[in-house]
Amino acid sequence: MKGEKFYITTAIAYTSRKPHVGNTYEVVLTDAIARYKRQKGYDVFFLTGTDEHGIKIQEIAEQAGITPKAYVDGVAKEIRDIWDLMGASYDKFIRTTDTDHVEAVQKIFKKFYDQGDIYKGQYEGMYCVPCETFFTESQLVDGKCPDCGREVKLAKEEAYFFKMSKYQDRLIEYIESHPDFIQPESRKREMINNFLKPGLQDLCVSRTSFTWGVPVSFDEKHVVYVWIDALSNYITALGYQPDKTAPAFEKYWPADVHVIGKDILRFHTIYWPIMLMALGLPLPKQILGHPWLLFANDKMSKSKGNVIYADDLVSFFGVDAVRYYLLHEMSFANDGNITYEMMIARYNTDLANVLGNLVNRTVAMNQKYFDGVVQTPVDEEDVDRELKDCAANTVNAVESKMEEYHVAEALDEIWNLLRRSNKYIDETTPWILAKDPAAQPRLGTVLYNLLETIRIAAVLLMPFLPATAQKIAQQLQTEELSWESILHFGALKTGAKTGDPTPLFGRLDETKKLEEITAVLAEKYAAEPAESFEPFKPEIEFDEFEKMDLRVAKVLSCEEVPKANKLLKFNLQVGNEERVIVSGIKKWYKPEQLVGKNVLIIANLKPRKIMGIESKGMILSAAKDDDLSVTTTLEPAFKNGSVVC
Repeated sequence: MKGEKFYITTAIAYTSRKPHVGNTYEVVLTDAIARYKRQKGYDVFFLTGTDEHGIKIQEIAEQAGITPKAYVDGVAKEIRDIWDLMGASYDKFIRTTDTDHVEAVQKIFKKFYDQGDIYKGQYEGMYCVPCETFFTESQLVDGKCPDCGREVKLAKEEAYFFKMSKYQDRLIEYIESHPDFIQPESRKREMINNFLKPGLQDLCVSRTSFTWGVPVSFDEKHVVYVWIDALSNYITALGYQPDKTAPAFEKYWPADVHVIGKDILRFHTIYWPIMLMALGLPLPKQILGHPWLLFANDKMSKSKGNVIYADDLVSFFGVDAVRYYLLHEMSFANDGNITYEMMIARYNTDLANVLGNLVNRTVAMNQKYFDGVVQTPVDEEDVDRELKDCAANTVNAVESKMEEYHVAEALDEIWNLLRRSNKYIDETTPWILAKDPAAQPRLGTVLYNLLETIRIAAVLLMPFLPATAQKIAQQLQTEELSWESILHFGALKTGAKTGDPTPLFGRLDETKKLEEITAVLAEKYAAEPAESFEPFKPEIEFDEFEKMDLRVAKVLSCEEVPKANKLLKFNLQVGNEERVIVSGIKKWYKPEQLVGKNVLIIANLKPRKIMGIESKGMILSAAKDDDLSVTTTLEPAFKNGSVVC
């Protein structure tokens, strides 16, 4: 363990815009794991960074009247500032515009071409600009992108293709023989059943329709497409190039874990491993596809007005409070939720009441009763042994949870110890012992046990709430903060003096805090410039518009379509008729979220079969970048079946 390497990465953030708090969760999660591993003695290399190429970036920059490089420089700095604000202890922040990365990507592309894994051809299909992906007609959902639900356009261009199918069977065998390669388990089955076993198509890996990318060294009218460019960062950051040795690469590769969002799992568990196989390199040991952070069970989007940013949360609650909420509320496999009300409630119950109150009153009692001097414990009672056993069990439990990256459960174990310590105070009643001169040795023992348990908790908290852990250590005036120091109860030195009690988290008044948040955000974002939007489509005649039958429809029920990643099946009441519409919006909505609501539909689209289900119409929605919102109306203002005109 001591000195053993541990290489951990986040996905690199796309520089299209400022990341919201859900995006920020990933770097906080990765940081907690990296800090824990360092605490255990590992030689850790923690990589994060930004993905900066593509047609979307080029178009945004053109709309802003600046160069793509100037645009990504600004967004990359904003992302790095937020990562730094959140305490991310990364060892390298890579940008895909870095010169050494560009050089390595060009050599990787050339190696693939020279060994016959890449060939030149023509691509014609429906292209989604935000996803930077081609789709066949059969892959579209309601005529739109199956991944994001936006409009697609017919495109044809010369491109280089990667022979994915060449490595398909080898990858299936690898995944099946390495059961921990993809976590959680549910994600593994999804990749195998939905993508690998149906058969892989050759992957488009170059583009000619835009210029903002890594030029193909031997055919400069092409730029390297996102897959090879962005995914290669995990090895180029370590100095990898196909024709050179790199000490950092030799030391740290393969990665121990790639921490990514569940929405980009396919790229990391199919495209990336195949590229590594083609390079003759070992695969990463594990891909951890974490869930999403939702706003009140809804996907965050600017169009819905429910986006929360990490820097705003920090200004209201502090860094460690935000870190705690993100790490605690996101389970290993299920989506988490956040609202300002939930944040305040968790702050008061866990941070102010359980942790803050325990530390403050314990240090204050030691100051009051013994002038801050840590007493030497004497005879042990059953209640003392129970607290010590709880502390020992907590250390073991946290270690077990963190080895499996179950971070939220590890925090629960620590808070169980804190609650047990608060209960210990109630059981031993030190304020009563203080009144009896003969009970001073017992009082000293009780306070020692509390102070030592708090020290153990502080050490355990270091990966998660590093600033708070240091504040606790300062109040205890202890330097015994190693992992080894918590393997046995009693490392806190007697005879030393504790510091002055200082509140860690003051209790918040929910009403006043919400008023403050509302006022600050209203002022901060009141003058925010209007966002750019998709160009208008060509004008049509009025009689063409009149052909569309737009109706209000009530959602009677909704369910997921089996074996489909993007589809929801809606049963709708449209006037006196019931009908079914299949829509590719599963990425943004859970089935129950729209039940009972009125939605707007195009009622006279020709029916089409999708996954064997006849879909009669299209549900209308609004899309911007990675966000999508279904257009809803309210009862009783609009009855289902009403004509929209």
